[in-house]
Amino acid sequence: MTDNELTWNTALLYPAPDSPELEAELSSFDSLAADFRQRYFEKLANLSAPDLLSAVREYENLQLRMTKPFCYAHLLFADDSGNETYRTLAQRCSELGNHLSQQLLFFDLELMNLADERFDGLCALPEAANYVHFLHSIRKYRPYTLKENEERLLTRKNLTGVSAFTKLFDELSASFSYRMELDGQERDLSGEELLSLLHHTSADVRMRAFSTFLEKHGEHGIVFNAVFNNTALDHGQEMELRGYTTPIQPTNIGNEIPDDAVEHLMAVTEANYGLAQEYFRLKAKMLGMEKLRNTDVYAPVVESERKYTFSEARDMVVASYSGYDPDFGRIVAAFFDERRVDVMPRTGKSGGAFAMGITPETPPFLLLNYTGTLRDLATIAHEAGHGLHFVLSQKQTMLNYHAPLPLAETASVFGEMLLTRALLDSEQDPTVRKSLLCAKIEDIIATTFRQTVLTRFELRLHNERKQGLLSNDQVAQIWLEENSRLFGDSVEMIPAYRWGWSYISHFIHSRFYCYSYTFAELLVLALFQKFREEGEGFKPGYRLLLESGGALSPADTARLAGIDIGVEDFWQKGYDFLKGLVDELKLIA
Repeated sequence: MTDNELTWNTALLYPAPDSPELEAELSSFDSLAADFRQRYFEKLANLSAPDLLSAVREYENLQLRMTKPFCYAHLLFADDSGNETYRTLAQRCSELGNHLSQQLLFFDLELMNLADERFDGLCALPEAANYVHFLHSIRKYRPYTLKENEERLLTRKNLTGVSAFTKLFDELSASFSYRMELDGQERDLSGEELLSLLHHTSADVRMRAFSTFLEKHGEHGIVFNAVFNNTALDHGQEMELRGYTTPIQPTNIGNEIPDDAVEHLMAVTEANYGLAQEYFRLKAKMLGMEKLRNTDVYAPVVESERKYTFSEARDMVVASYSGYDPDFGRIVAAFFDERRVDVMPRTGKSGGAFAMGITPETPPFLLLNYTGTLRDLATIAHEAGHGLHFVLSQKQTMLNYHAPLPLAETASVFGEMLLTRALLDSEQDPTVRKSLLCAKIEDIIATTFRQTVLTRFELRLHNERKQGLLSNDQVAQIWLEENSRLFGDSVEMIPAYRWGWSYISHFIHSRFYCYSYTFAELLVLALFQKFREEGEGFKPGYRLLLESGGALSPADTARLAGIDIGVEDFWQKGYDFLKGLVDELKLIA
C-alpha cells in the first residue's frame, strides 16, 4: 500500500483547513448561538410542551452543525500536533467551542429546572419519545448545578485552566522522539514503536524499550506533575462547589451506574486478582523465567512472533467481521476503502488509537499506530468495532448518537473476540494457538484488572490531592502500590515504572473512564457466550443494542440483547470465563 493510502482523507469533511466552506461554518456559529439564546433565554418555563419540543430540536440541530468542524480540527491536530496551521485551527476551535458553550448552557439549566408538571408534559408527548432519555439525563444533574452566571464563569475559566493543561499534555507527549540501540545500531523511534517492542522476543530489548519510554517522561516530570496536580485540584474544587461527595460521582451519574454498583464491579475484579497472578506465574514458566518483570507480561511465548503487513491485518479483521455478519464486514471495509483510517506511527501524531464518531450524518474516522504485531491486529479489530458502533447508531439523532460510556467499548471488545475466535478456528499449529490464547488472556487482564488498577490510582490521586500538592515521589508511590495489588509477588516492576502513570491520557481527557473498559469486557464475555449458545438467534438483539446509541440507559440497552447486568453474580461470570481460558492454556503449555 502507498503512504497516501495509509493516511486518512480528511477532505471527506472539508477540502482543507483554510477552505471557504470551513470558514463559513465557523464564522456563522456565534450569530446562530446568539439568536437561539435571544429567542429562548429565560423563556422555557412558560412555553407549552410542543414549543419546548421545538426548542429541543433546534438545540439538537445546533449541536449537529457545530460538531463536524470541531471534530475536523481535532483530527488534523491528532494527525500532526507540530503543524502550525493545525495547531492554530485547533486552538481557534477550542476557544470558539468554549464561547459557544457559555452562550448555550442556559438551555440545559432551564430544562433542568422546569417545573415537574411542565417537564412531565414534555416527556409525555408522543413526538418527544426519542428525547426522553436525553431529557432525564440532563435532569439528574439538577442537585449539582449552579446558577447560569456561575456556570458560565466555570466554563470560561476552563479554557485557560484544565483545557490548557490537557492541550499541554497532548502537545508535549506527541513531541517526543526516542533514541535507542536496536539490532546493533542507534535508532530514532516513536513512542508507539517503543511500546511495540514489549512484544519483542528479547527480554533485554523489552526492558530497555519500556525504560527508555518511561525515562523520557521522567525527564519532563515537572510538567507532568503540574498537569496531574492541577487537573486534580481543578476537579476537586469544582466538585466542592457543586456539592458532590466523591470525585468519581459525576462520572457515575453520567454513566447511570450507582456508586455502590461501580464499587461492587471493582471489588469483584480485585477479588479475582489471584487469577491474573496465576497466569503471570504460568507465563514465567513458559518463558523459562523465575519471575516476570512487568516488561515481560506481553512477551511472545514462541521464539519469533509473526509480523503482519497492514494489508494482511486489514483483510483478517474485515474477514472476522464478515464471518459474523456480511453487513458488518462491509461497514468495516469501508473505513479502509474510503481512507478513513490513519495507520502508521510518526513524530507529532497522537499515540495510541481511537475512533471518532462525529454526527449521524458524517462518516466516522479511525486513528491507529500500526507496527505489525498480533496486539496491533487486535487493536484494528477494536477500533473497527468502535467505528461499526458509530455507523449503526447513526439511526439515532444527534442527542442520542453517542452510546453511554459503560457501553462505548462493547462493539470494540466484541470485535476483538470475533477476531480471536476466527484466528483460533483457522489455526492448527498448537504453538500458534498457545500464542493466541496468551494474547486473549492478556487482553482480558488489560481491560479488566489493569483498568481497575488505573481507576483505583485515579481515585487515590484525586483524594490525596485534597491534602496538598503531590510530589512525583508521592504520585509514584500511589501508582506502584496500586499496581502491586494486581501483581502481588508474581511480577517485578522495573525502576522506571514509577513514571507509568504519566503517559495515560485517559486520566487527563476522560476522568474515571477506565472502569468502563472493565464493565464492557465483562459484558462482552457474557454477550459472546450468549452468541455461542444461541447462534443466529443472538444477532438481531445485539444489532439493536448497537443501533440504540445513547437512547437508553446502559441496563436497558443491555436488555435488548437479553443481558441483565443486575444479576448478583453477573460480573463473576466473566472471570469464570477467564479461568476457563487459563485452564485451557495450562493443558497446552
